[in-house]
Amino acid sequence: MGKFTEITSKDNKVIKYVSKLQKSSKFRFSERKIVIEGLRISEDVFENNASVYCLIVNNNFTQKFSDKVTAFADKAQNNYQISDALFERISDTETPQGILLVVDMPLENYEIDPYKKYIALDNLQDPSNFGAITRTCEALGVGGIIMNNTTCDPFSPKSIRASMGTILRMPIFMTDNLSSFFKENNLKSFSCVVDSDAKPISSIDFKSGDVIIIGNEANGISKQVKDNSDFKITIPMSGRAESLNAAAAAAIAIYELTK
Repeated sequence: MGKFTEITSKDNKVIKYVSKLQKSSKFRFSERKIVIEGLRISEDVFENNASVYCLIVNNNFTQKFSDKVTAFADKAQNNYQISDALFERISDTETPQGILLVVDMPLENYEIDPYKKYIALDNLQDPSNFGAITRTCEALGVGGIIMNNTTCDPFSPKSIRASMGTILRMPIFMTDNLSSFFKENNLKSFSCVVDSDAKPISSIDFKSGDVIIIGNEANGISKQVKDNSDFKITIPMSGRAESLNAAAAAAIAIYELTK
């Protein structure tokens, strides 16, 4: 079993480091590290042989899952045991399970595959929506998510939880300019909007190299991105609602894109 170091002080450098990773997007990207919380996602991390910088467990988790703690500790670079009260200080959840990992941020030098289809996010702000969209993308076989720098942090604690770990496997492409990225990579872009002159999404025969753009929760797709996209598409609605939740709209769009 990997050796555990006990931490008892809230001023310990490891505790401060994890707390800062939880709270600061800028710090996460500068360190290229993210925090994973919860047993299910942690199991997924270890099963995929991800590089685990440190494992932190509280006393309650160790007592309930001693066999798992032993197995996990053998694979982590550093192992720490802390009190239940101290764990609550660094946890981002209301009812922490008592296990937390610090792992490398999954940002690789991915390349666009011309034989795959993609989803792009323009200024999406809710990390829970981002995580939910990531789950749908993986489930239905989307090649990756393209996002601009005004979209929320895909590696925030809320986004990671909502993604149920899929964010660790989904290719993420970050760009300052979505329109330029599409052109540089020969992607045919479709803005998903509520405009009356947009074509119904169900009438489109999507091909490899196509990308559907999902916009901001309140304001939709920005004018610059929409005006520079190749086509405008819409999800027809017969009820009184004027629009769909971004994650719901994305789920329908992803289904149509990949069916």
